[in-house]
Amino acid sequence: MDLTIPEGVAPFLDRAGWTGAAIDPLPGDASFRRYFRVTKPDGACAMLMHAPPPREDTAPFLRAARWLDDNALRAPVIMAEDAAQGFVLLEDFGDVRVREYVDAWPDDEATVYRAAIDTLVRLHRLPPGPFTAYGLHEYVREVRLFTEWYCPARGLYVDGRGWNEAWEAVLSPILPRQRPGVTVLRDYHAENIMLLDGFDRQGLLDFQDALIGHPAYDLVSLLQDARRDVSPELEAEMFAHYCRGVAAGIGTRFDEVQFLADYARLGAQRNAKIIGIFVRLWKRDGKPRYLGLIPRVWALLERDLAHPALAPVRAWFDANIPAELRDPAGVPGGGFEA
Repeated sequence: MDLTIPEGVAPFLDRAGWTGAAIDPLPGDASFRRYFRVTKPDGACAMLMHAPPPREDTAPFLRAARWLDDNALRAPVIMAEDAAQGFVLLEDFGDVRVREYVDAWPDDEATVYRAAIDTLVRLHRLPPGPFTAYGLHEYVREVRLFTEWYCPARGLYVDGRGWNEAWEAVLSPILPRQRPGVTVLRDYHAENIMLLDGFDRQGLLDFQDALIGHPAYDLVSLLQDARRDVSPELEAEMFAHYCRGVAAGIGTRFDEVQFLADYARLGAQRNAKIIGIFVRLWKRDGKPRYLGLIPRVWALLERDLAHPALAPVRAWFDANIPAELRDPAGVPGGGFEA
């Protein structure tokens, strides 16, 4: 963990009224952003985010946080900001993430996840926020991370044009069903949801990449989690809970069959993208620990590919990826040598 304190922190905290606060670095993740807990002598705490320009930009985070708070969804309150230096002082949500809580108290897992689903239902009842649309170009650009990073790392020479065409065929049908769309947080999972004084008060993190898209996307992000196992039984239970919540809100019949097909489409898209990102984090950014998550994501991808809606992409995999490379479960790092 990088323990260095960024230049300019002390003057920023002075201007924010936090002179003399202790600054403690927190573990980082996949981005260039860094987080610190700052504590005043009287015990008051806040979170300091450093998103160093030009690699990071605080504007999308600030826009999304304020929109969520304005709509009664719990993003951290913005206490101070300095966009030029990339500093944002935030409300401290504490240390109780859904991930660690449900791992420690598995009997509460369904209750905690049900509350997270209810948050999604509330989000999806709102008009879409002030964000860019998630279009076909973006979907296909993302899945190309698989052929651009994973395939070369495994020494595979694949049909890149056919990959693009297969995904265009699979994803084009969802576009009419994501209009006018909902706000998609894009990284909604157990490590980005905090428990705030009870299961029903959940704080949201890591939403700076929000777009307007399909309601199945964040549901997939939560229930097909790259970082922890969600059993197929819990996934099915929470999928049904979401569908009931949406149906109750719109007052008409909700087409669960069509929604399940779109869920599989976006699950496969997201999981293929994540495999590419995890390899890129290793090869480009020197972060090999993400390789150990690839077997779980591969298993999720294979489940999604089994849906008839994914037939063109499944045919591409059958023609381009040898069977022994599509079953890396139990192989450390998904078969890679870090």
